Amino acid sequence: AIAEYLSCDLPYKLSCDDVFITSGCTQAIDVALAMLARPGANVLIPRPGFPIYELCATFRRLEIRYYDLLPENGWEVDLDSVEALADQNTVGFVIINPGNPCGNVYSYQHLKKIAETAEKLKIPVIADEVYGHLVFGDNPFVPMGVFGSMVPVLTLGSLSKRWIVPGWRLGWFVINDPSCMFKNPKIIERIKKYFDILGGPATFIQAAVPRIIEQTDNVFFKKTINTLKMTSDICWDMIKEIPCLTCPQKPQGSMAAMIKLNISSLEDISDDIDFCFRLAKEESVIILPGK
Repeated sequence: AIAEYLSCDLPYKLSCDDVFITSGCTQAIDVALAMLARPGANVLIPRPGFPIYELCATFRRLEIRYYDLLPENGWEVDLDSVEALADQNTVGFVIINPGNPCGNVYSYQHLKKIAETAEKLKIPVIADEVYGHLVFGDNPFVPMGVFGSMVPVLTLGSLSKRWIVPGWRLGWFVINDPSCMFKNPKIIERIKKYFDILGGPATFIQAAVPRIIEQTDNVFFKKTINTLKMTSDICWDMIKEIPCLTCPQKPQGSMAAMIKLNISSLEDISDDIDFCFRLAKEESVIILPGK
């Protein structure tokens, strides 16, 4: 069911052998990094990004190399910095689209450039698409797997965001590799063996997945998108009225926005972490520091 669902947006068909079920997207992230890890290896991770990648990479003893996202260009990947950071020991290139925490949605053209860069560097792409289809701006959602014939793509996703069931802990790790550049019997066997020692999601939730995917009404999805767009518009409009805050780009998707804090406009605030603690203590508003 998951293979058929993901294949709807691809120029080729996935099979059930390409899909591995995980306990949420967090476990899919750990699986991807564990499969690619080896002594001396490094992985390219976006900055700003999702902190779980740093935790999982550190646990797997992967060197972390941060490439920058460009706020003035809609949080696009700084591909020059990617090429400068990568070497013969680089084993993966993480892309989060729709973006967390920046709220960006990459265009087809930019994703193609990412795929071309990964192909040039001979590294697979780890495509975190947990917010897939949760878009409400100008750019439609394009899965990285569209470029799977150009470069192997490990797609990570889950039910948690689009279907709004984070507590169910059902995700997927998918190999998009129609040209079989990455998939050889030893790699697939290694992945299967690794999943033998992992605890997967509850079987009764797995049994419900086909009906969840096939029979959820479009009205449900539209309601979610409308809510996200409405609340992101409110956030965008109110931030513009606050002198010490700026948002480089109006959110286009996901459930987050990245805000710039002008410390010089504030009294007795040392940095973003101090600001977050003070806001929580004084106003009971919880936000995350950008660092």
